[in-house]
Amino acid sequence: MNIQFKLTKEASYSLALISDEKKNAVLRRIADEIGKQSKMLLEANAKDLSRMDKENPLYDRLQLTEERLEGIASDMRHVADLPTPLGHITKDHTLENGLRLYRVSVPFGVIGMIYEARPNVSFDVFSLCFKSGNACVLKGGKDADDSNRAIVGMIRSILEQEGINPDVINLLPATHESTGEMLNAVGYIDLCIPRGGKKLIEFVRDNAQVPVIETGAGVVHTYFDKDGDLEKGRRIIENGKTRRVSVCNALDCLLVHKDREADLPALLEPMKDRVTFHYDNYGKEWMSYDLSIKIVDSLDDALAHIRQYSSGHSEAIVTENKETAARFQKEVDAACVYVNAPTSFTDGAQFGLGAEIGISTQKLGPRGPMALEEMTTYKWIIEGNGQIRK
Repeated sequence: MNIQFKLTKEASYSLALISDEKKNAVLRRIADEIGKQSKMLLEANAKDLSRMDKENPLYDRLQLTEERLEGIASDMRHVADLPTPLGHITKDHTLENGLRLYRVSVPFGVIGMIYEARPNVSFDVFSLCFKSGNACVLKGGKDADDSNRAIVGMIRSILEQEGINPDVINLLPATHESTGEMLNAVGYIDLCIPRGGKKLIEFVRDNAQVPVIETGAGVVHTYFDKDGDLEKGRRIIENGKTRRVSVCNALDCLLVHKDREADLPALLEPMKDRVTFHYDNYGKEWMSYDLSIKIVDSLDDALAHIRQYSSGHSEAIVTENKETAARFQKEVDAACVYVNAPTSFTDGAQFGLGAEIGISTQKLGPRGPMALEEMTTYKWIIEGNGQIRK
């Protein structure tokens, strides 16, 4: 077993001794250091970018910029400003025999994170894990290895300076063997979270011996209803598709009611010079400037299409009909359901959560953006005074 698993597990116990004030101060210091070390971080990122074709849909996910680093630092400060998710009593009662039982939120212990060409995830995972009292083992993709090593090295250096065991965060080699080791690290990894494409998610789910929370790929739809507002629709569709085409909340398929087919050119006009339109390829997560389009006969037709092709991530409707909107909200089975707003808002920071580990599309456990609260489990505390069970 990789020694890093043992070191991280041992280091995780020390996090219980660190006050919330100290954790927040460390997160703010790291956020400040991101700005100070931006040149070093961007140089490492440039090495990764030089190995990837600019036409690759993952290129945008891989790329760090001054602006994106500022956003990452801002998100980390936001996490520091949030209340601790630990120690919350969610149930509390006393039995007739005098035993007091209460349920309190606690860390999982060690979070294993497997992700692809997304170096920002290294920062997000650490900030959320550290704040919630979890240690973390990261396994990034080879495409972002220079970036991830620079990021984790910077974080570990500050932890050492702050008198904190740096093994509360470790980065595994960017190899397939490391992925297999993490998935079989029973007793060391308390929870594994994969974040990436469909193939990665399925591989982790099918091969893990440790508990897994899936963060699913996004096959995202927007339905423009017969009662949709044209100007709202234009803005919502353009933003959902073009804001960042490589992210999991980007629009993949536009459904348009047949009574509004004549408005389709106007709906598409803001992005016609950037996006390639397809009238097939349904159920595809594009991660590019491509968009599938389908004319549907009714709301029922739209709902049936979404049921068939949705990945359960984010779905949206544009309509001024409150009854239609209410039915869409009730019948669409997805982690995030929007009315008259783009799916581009599916993001932990946008939801006011500070950052996110990923977007869970499963139904057992967390669902939607996973942040501080989702990084905790609970335990029961029972306080007695010598009672015995008859």
